[in-house]
Amino acid sequence: MGQKLKIVSWVSIGVLVGSLTTFSLHSGARSAMSPLPLEELQQLAAVFSMVKSDYVEAVDDKKLISDAIAGMVSSLDPHSQYFDKKSYKEFREGTAGRFVGVGIEITQEDGLVKVVSPIEGSPADRGGIKSGDLITKVDDTAVRGLSLNEAVKRMRGEPRTKVILTIYRKSENRTFPVTIVREEIKVVSVKGKPIEPGYGWVRLTQFQERTVEDMVKKLEDIYNQDPQLKGLVLDLRNDPGGLLDAAVAVSAVFLPDDVTVVSTNGQLEESKYVYKASPQFYLRRGADPVRRLTEVTKGIYKKIPLVVLVNEGSASASEIVAGALQDHKRATVMGSQTFGKGSVQTVRQLGPDTALKITTARYYTPSGRSIQAKGIVPDVLIDDTLEGSPYAVLRTREADLEKHLNSGQGAEVKDPAREKAREEALKRLEEESKKPNSERRPPELGSAEDFPLQQAINQLKGRPVVVSKTQTERPAEKKEQ
Repeated sequence: MGQKLKIVSWVSIGVLVGSLTTFSLHSGARSAMSPLPLEELQQLAAVFSMVKSDYVEAVDDKKLISDAIAGMVSSLDPHSQYFDKKSYKEFREGTAGRFVGVGIEITQEDGLVKVVSPIEGSPADRGGIKSGDLITKVDDTAVRGLSLNEAVKRMRGEPRTKVILTIYRKSENRTFPVTIVREEIKVVSVKGKPIEPGYGWVRLTQFQERTVEDMVKKLEDIYNQDPQLKGLVLDLRNDPGGLLDAAVAVSAVFLPDDVTVVSTNGQLEESKYVYKASPQFYLRRGADPVRRLTEVTKGIYKKIPLVVLVNEGSASASEIVAGALQDHKRATVMGSQTFGKGSVQTVRQLGPDTALKITTARYYTPSGRSIQAKGIVPDVLIDDTLEGSPYAVLRTREADLEKHLNSGQGAEVKDPAREKAREEALKRLEEESKKPNSERRPPELGSAEDFPLQQAINQLKGRPVVVSKTQTERPAEKKEQ
């Protein structure tokens, strides 16, 4: 079926860089290359020669070239990247949901490493690291001035070795060290249970190689416990994405056969592709778990009412699933506007151990919507709590990233009220930080105190839903020209 694109999240140390990426492996460059700018290339060679001959101390040739490539690619957009030997190995390992590290998802902010979230049950989670924390030092090395890739390298290591992370916590206005013992991180990407008679809940934390099989088993368990299911909540909150074939398979569990799930489009002919809810688009090997689930459960999951929960942390593959189910009117999407990661990155191997990840296309929902820098707007906007979503405005989205790609579908607009809302949220956060930790811990997702989940169950039952009184659709922000 041609070159098949796969969406992955780079979680090498439990790391999420920017958001997530989409990749397919190629062993060569494009056959029809554009004419090379010879004068500029001569200047590049001259600079290389001057650095080699004039710099105060000797510089390694390979490091110079590697850094030049990395700088060239990083200037494009937040998701294009050069992988050296170590980072490429980590990138490949991340798709399997296993890696050695501290267990944090990160991005970069003001030259520092910002924690998007600690992975549940990881050393970082147990060590008390929180979303929004800024890492200023790794052991004795200051993070400012390092590339994100370099910071990642310093946080990785062998199992049972220690690393000291110096944390600056804005909400408490303090800096403190956290000693973490590295270990192999195994990300459990599927959780689920019956919520009450007739209603089930299944949560996906990432789209990995085993996600579809694990989800199928969980849905079979829920069905076996309650064959008279009346509705299901598919929870994609804070799911940064993962493999495209997993996203297509998850969509296929709930959609009719052969309908469009997602399409991609870019300059390359291989980037123009339509993915459908059919085994040939998601099955890697062996028996089809989606077909097995349909047979075992008598097709109940293709028919029962479905709610998809999303928020600002739902990205890429999560947005593909939510967008497909929304466009086909198969589910009611509830929550907050999603992250807006709608671009495709292709990974091209440069050598046996190095590769280039470069943005090659945008992806589109079945109705042709570009999600890039905008995201999925829920059918029903609901808040994190009964009192609202006081800190949602502080969450980073694709449109907040420097050099982000625009949607390619019409003009984007600035939201002047957003910065004011952020300032107000920061003030509330400062007040909240004065409370004891026990009072500040948010309710566990899937618990009886999970407000959005309770609203999703109300939706399935046809009961009144507490709709957000403050959230509005956030348009993608216009880039400076």
